[in-house]
Amino acid sequence: MIMKNELLKKIRHSFSLNIYETKVWLALLGRGIASAGEIAEISGVPRSRTYDVLESLERQGFTIAKLGKPIKYLAVSPSVVIERLKSNLLAEASEKTKVLSEIRQTADYKDIELLYKNGIEPIQHEDLSSVIKGRANIYSHMKDFISNAKNEVLLVTNVEGLTRKSKFLKPLSESLKRKGVKLKIGLNASDEEIKRFKDIKADIFKTDMKARFCLIDREHLLFMLSDSADENQDSGIWIKSPFFSGAISTLLDKGLR
Repeated sequence: MIMKNELLKKIRHSFSLNIYETKVWLALLGRGIASAGEIAEISGVPRSRTYDVLESLERQGFTIAKLGKPIKYLAVSPSVVIERLKSNLLAEASEKTKVLSEIRQTADYKDIELLYKNGIEPIQHEDLSSVIKGRANIYSHMKDFISNAKNEVLLVTNVEGLTRKSKFLKPLSESLKRKGVKLKIGLNASDEEIKRFKDIKADIFKTDMKARFCLIDREHLLFMLSDSADENQDSGIWIKSPFFSGAISTLLDKGLR
């Protein structure tokens, strides 16, 4: 059985299998039911390794061992495998989220927070600037900045950007409102498009500015370097400088709308 390298690569990545597991599972899918010897011949995996690989796939739910001798293996439907993997990932994510949430209440977390604050204090403002790569990383920093805002948050973006951010902005906007922090969003959009975001508790206004940035308490500035649609290529610059951010705020107050 000839397997294309591109297919092997995609299956390995999508299902988190090693190369032997991928070859054996694909061989079994094409045969339906087979013995270990037959699978070794079809897949090209050494027979000495095939037994271990089949046991591994069985534990992971990709195959089922048929009763009888010689032992033969059945391939599990890809749709069943996908649903099981989805359930496992959701359960793992839920458990990890719970663990991470509870860490904040521990003495160890307070120690590392104190360590960070003590380490950051001596740093000069001009040293606190960095490039953040990848949209997921950018949004993680943005959520942290916004959630810790004390006075105001100004966000300038477009419809696509606000649509992506709305998932975390909705709960954050409610939290900011309870704390008395002003959230203002300048949106490069039509009046009709602005109405789509009424669930976000913020002062959303129309702007012609074609930019994406977030200004926190006139101190932190996070701005995107491009309007890239590729989340992996997205990158931003974070600057902590009351002097620079204050100057930007003054300019925006005069001509943003």
